[in-house]
Amino acid sequence: MIEGMPAPRLVAFDLDDTLAPSKSPLDPQMLETFASLLEVVPVAVISGGNFQQFEQQLVTPLRKRPGLRLEDLHLMPTCGTRYYAWEQDWTLQYAEDLTEDEKARALAAVEAQATAAGYWESETWGPILEDRGSQITFSALGQSAPVDVKKRWDPTGAKKDDLRRLVQAELPDLEVRSGGSTSIDITRKGIDKAYGMQRLAELTGVALADMLFVGDRLDPEGNDYPVKALGVPTHAVTGWEDTDAFLRQLIPTLRTA
Repeated sequence: MIEGMPAPRLVAFDLDDTLAPSKSPLDPQMLETFASLLEVVPVAVISGGNFQQFEQQLVTPLRKRPGLRLEDLHLMPTCGTRYYAWEQDWTLQYAEDLTEDEKARALAAVEAQATAAGYWESETWGPILEDRGSQITFSALGQSAPVDVKKRWDPTGAKKDDLRRLVQAELPDLEVRSGGSTSIDITRKGIDKAYGMQRLAELTGVALADMLFVGDRLDPEGNDYPVKALGVPTHAVTGWEDTDAFLRQLIPTLRTA
């Protein structure tokens, strides 16, 4: 736990490269640790993926574990531009969708800038561009590219950070952030993970100062950074193994808090 910080009343996470490898299900060990955390404190997951990705990576495996209170799990896909709560099933609470004009300009800008910079690849696994309603996502190698291939494409994150800056300059009225290992996410201006966390505080009654956010992209270029800039207590990780080790230290302190 963060030194000097009281026990959090809610723990929030990024998904890709924080709880799981990019677009992959949680490792069984991480799933067990996550379920143990959910038994002692409400949990939120706020990430760039769409709801279907959340279902595949997290929700479906969790539902196979009996006795969990899904009412204590808050799902905020597409960088918090959407929020789902459990009410006998997952129910959409809000969606900050892009307009058709915003979508068209975002799609055109990211394709043009990626092509000009040499980041538009010919060999891909699934679509490079995806309209997620409240978010446009660029995945350099496609939505279903193998994790090891994505790591080789941009091991330092320099390519996607460069592309983020290029696209942001062309879309000053929208929000452009580096997302997963090969992706950037485009949302409405000011509708980012900080917005999602603020809405989460309103909807749960848990103050931002009483939350803890865990993510792998808390650097200024990353899509987790707005949460840090908001003043929410944060913990930076480098992958799911790092998150698992941190939670194994955190959970016992929450049980006795």
